[in-house]
Amino acid sequence: MTDHKNRKHALTTRVVQALHFVEEDTGAVIPAIQPAATYARDENYEIRKPYWYRRDGSQTTSHAEAVIAEMEGAADSLLFSSGMSACSAVIEHLPTGAHVVAPKVMYHGVLHQLQTYEAKQRLNITYYTAGNLEELATAVRPGETTLVWVETPNNPNWEVTDIAAAAEIAHAAGAKLMCDCTGTPPSMTRALDFGADISFHSATKYLNGHSDVTAGVLSVKEVDDYWEEIALIRKLAGTVLQSFDAWLLIRGMRTLFLRVERASQNAMAIAKHFDGHDQVEAVLYPGLPSDPGHEVAKKQTGGQFGGMISIIVKGDEQTAIDVTRFCQLFYPATSLGGVESLVEHRKTVSGEGFPVHPRLLRLSIGIEDADDLIWDLEQALARANS
Repeated sequence: MTDHKNRKHALTTRVVQALHFVEEDTGAVIPAIQPAATYARDENYEIRKPYWYRRDGSQTTSHAEAVIAEMEGAADSLLFSSGMSACSAVIEHLPTGAHVVAPKVMYHGVLHQLQTYEAKQRLNITYYTAGNLEELATAVRPGETTLVWVETPNNPNWEVTDIAAAAEIAHAAGAKLMCDCTGTPPSMTRALDFGADISFHSATKYLNGHSDVTAGVLSVKEVDDYWEEIALIRKLAGTVLQSFDAWLLIRGMRTLFLRVERASQNAMAIAKHFDGHDQVEAVLYPGLPSDPGHEVAKKQTGGQFGGMISIIVKGDEQTAIDVTRFCQLFYPATSLGGVESLVEHRKTVSGEGFPVHPRLLRLSIGIEDADDLIWDLEQALARANS
């Protein structure tokens, strides 16, 4: 007999329904926005809920955190006002002189912050080549390394790191593993399940998916003193995600699974089309069987490789810039994970000091018609090379 009462519903169902939200008083199926900056105590001067001032959060923000924690398989998640503020909380938590292991190439904002702290002798950092576990193992110092930072797939070259293997290396040295999987949201990759201690996402990107929210989120398997200290850093810095943005984030996450599936399908079609193209030197996409990280990416994403591609165009640097200028459908804009497709010349955006190929174009593939996107890149390449 079918058990109608105790069925464990699919994660997709739970997220689409925002954890089956129903407003108790009205029956509304969409949560309200709670914008209060302060909260009145009860008749006994006790706090009614775990909020007493806006820097602690709100019902709306907590609801968004609960949805993310459900997706991540996490004990708790904390939302911040930006991805950088979430990363900054982890970095700020490190003791002076802590040894950190990080990729040589990664999201340029975090890399710049790490380099700044290193220059001020605030942190001691050893860098490794993204995806290279041998270099990672060599970089780690047993008993001394505090944090190992992994970004997979790695922005903007999309190298893939085996999270489980990196976790083993970090934990054997007594370090925590911080995993940035922004390019593969939790509908694809749950870093905590592979052994990461901290999962990070720029929620601005795929989690929201509509390019109208700036947010970052950290998730953990265990709520402990370390996690409470991270929450305190967020409170003191005043970087909790505000209620309206949290409400938009809940709205966006309801369609995450559909959006990511479509973007992944489009990205695969585009990657296959331009792989070996006479005006493209290389296509960097873990979904291609020829990609060095293909098998690990397949394991970590369940065979859904995401919407991020980079291409290295033939010609010179100006040729690459001209492709972005001549696109008619791709927006020449920075960010990723939205429903609309974006193209950027990464060197221009990241700056001269960032180690990136001068002819690399980063593509965030949206949910438009794939043939239209292929046409747009074809005509832009043709014009740039004419």
